[in-house]
Formats: sequence, C-alpha cells, structure tokens
Amino acid sequence: MPKDREFTDPTEDSLWRPLRLLLASMDDDIARLYAEARIEGLKPSFVMELIRLHARGPMTIRELADSVRLTHSAVSQKVAAMRAAGLIRTTTGPDARSKMVTLTKKAEGIIGRLAAEWRATEATLAELEAEIPYPLSRVVTDIEDALGRRSFHDRIAEKLADDEEWS
Repeated sequence: MPKDREFTDPTEDSLWRPLRLLLASMDDDIARLYAEARIEGLKPSFVMELIRLHARGPMTIRELADSVRLTHSAVSQKVAAMRAAGLIRTTTGPDARSKMVTLTKKAEGIIGRLAAEWRATEATLAELEAEIPYPLSRVVTDIEDALGRRSFHDRIAEKLADDEEWS
C-alpha cells in the first residue's frame, strides 16, 4: 500500500452484509421454532438434505450434493454435523471411497414436521414477497441473468486489474 494514502477499512460499507444478516436472522427464527418444538440437534441448514434423503432414499454424499446443488465438500461437512446430531448415519458406499447416507430413526420421526416447516416457510416467504414492490426471488433471477451475461469472477477481476494494491 502506498505510504501517502491512509488505509480505510473497506468492510465498513457492504451491499451484501444486510442480506447476510437478514438471512441469518430468518434462520435464527426457524431454529427458534425447532427449539420450541424440542427438536434437538437440528439446524435449518440440514432440512433440505434430510427431506431429500427421505424422499429419494439413501444416497452417496456425491449424489446428495448434486441433488441439492452444493459442493461435495460442503455436503460432506454437513453430513458430519448431522451424524454428530444423530440425524443420519453413513456406511461404506458402492466403492470403498464413497459413503452412503441414510436417515436415522430420530430423523424419520421428525421428517413430517420438517416438511410442514418447509411448507410454512415457503408460504411465509410468498406472503413477504407480496408485501414488497420487488420480490427477492425476482432479484435473484435478475442477478443470475446478469451474471450469465458476464460472470461475477470476470466483473471482480476487471475491478482488481485497475487496483494498484491488487497487483
């Protein structure tokens, strides 16, 4: 960094931070519902995978990751956390390098409640979108369309090419 320029913290202003905080707050509210229902060890981030396993049956971590459109690494970490919570178990998969993921009795016992929460959450989101002038789902689609024209990576790389601190 040039000595003649004073450093200012670029993290003080963020366009994304409010969205991340909003999503975290909404997840916290869902987690509170689980706590009120005395569902132990469940995190909102586990629900899609648990419902998917119930609907489609046992899957390898790779198959589960593909089905929820996450990386193998991300789902592998979730699987470890869900196993620690007693919600899933893993066994050796079709080959020695893969693991099959199945629901435990504990998870099977709450899957109806998880599906009910998912439906209630989606209905609540639809209500919220009806209250605002520009629904978040439309924002996401519009951003995806814009990034289809020019990727996020390319947009950031272009800005970095003009920043002397990056070089």
